[in-house]
Amino acid sequence: MSGWKNRIAGWFIDREFFMRANGQVRFLKLSAQLQRRVVGTVACVVGLWLVVTLGMAINQVSVTAQRMALSQQEAKVESAEERVANYRGSIDEVAKDLERRQKMLESLSDQYLGDVPEAKAQTPATAKPTDEDQTVKTISAVVPEAAGLARVEVRQIQFAEKMTKVALTRTSKAEAAIRQFGLNPDVLARQARSAQGGVFEPFFGSAKKDVRDPRFLKLAASLSRMDAMERALAAIPTSMPAAVMMMSSGFGFRSDPFTGGGAMHAGLDFKGPVGTPILSAAEGRVTFAGFHGGYGKTVEITHANGLLTRYAHLSGVHVTQGQMVHRGLQIGRMGSTGRSTGSHLHFEVRLNGRAINPRKFLEANPDVLKVQTVAGNRAGNAAKEL
Repeated sequence: MSGWKNRIAGWFIDREFFMRANGQVRFLKLSAQLQRRVVGTVACVVGLWLVVTLGMAINQVSVTAQRMALSQQEAKVESAEERVANYRGSIDEVAKDLERRQKMLESLSDQYLGDVPEAKAQTPATAKPTDEDQTVKTISAVVPEAAGLARVEVRQIQFAEKMTKVALTRTSKAEAAIRQFGLNPDVLARQARSAQGGVFEPFFGSAKKDVRDPRFLKLAASLSRMDAMERALAAIPTSMPAAVMMMSSGFGFRSDPFTGGGAMHAGLDFKGPVGTPILSAAEGRVTFAGFHGGYGKTVEITHANGLLTRYAHLSGVHVTQGQMVHRGLQIGRMGSTGRSTGSHLHFEVRLNGRAINPRKFLEANPDVLKVQTVAGNRAGNAAKEL
């Protein structure tokens, strides 16, 4: 041990350096103590980094393991024996549960997927999965009077799986479209969930004989995610706020039109005649309508998930605070009120209070807009039903 100590001590000795610059010689001395301190600090930083990295890796593995365990638990379906026991216990209770679940499926289909033809198509009876077909045979043999109910349950499960696939497909399309706008779908989903609540009331009650299946929980989660993504997509302001194509000032750094100094421009300016109709770029609620300092007459519309659009320098305002507006509704007229050099519209998009470039929304490609239109139609129909 002493040999190692002596060897390590030999690494840290007083070192002297001579440097010549401009004809002058300078002397620099690094003491052994300073070298040990520097090496010790670096070792501590590296050690701390390794500990943090290892902790993150362990946490990631733990989270992954928990997710896998949860997925396996959710994927666990009642065996044929357990379902036979349910039917044998009380056919009347099973019938009531199946009836209630049928109404739930029809309600979910109408609310979320009513305008999607493939979601309405029924699966042929000959396309039953092998395990479900065997379950029906087992129940029919043990409890003959429950054969019809068993077939109803299988059709419900098939329909639930079909709806889940449709929901996952539409969610994937909506998420891809949201990413095209430079937004994070997961962030929008968390913002949507942050405004939920209510008293917990079990859908299937607490009786032991209730008919349950984890595939229906997966269906509910899939539809909830799809709904959040499509509503978020529909709320993105992609419609032109005025029927003019000339942009007189872009987003970002520019020379101030009054002082000539460098300034930040938080939106886009569209030049046009006084009185040109100004249109809402997306559905939302008017949260400001009036005079707003240098912005002049202004309308602000708050959309879903932290998005806000601002329409400034108007000559007239056609909406009132608190009013709900749909995409394309005239909300005002172009003008030159406030700090303005001429008739134009100042158009801003803000996300959680931070100004972002509106061009990526207004210049979206047709495929993305098509997905947004489908999402908007579904969200609009759901809102009307409510």
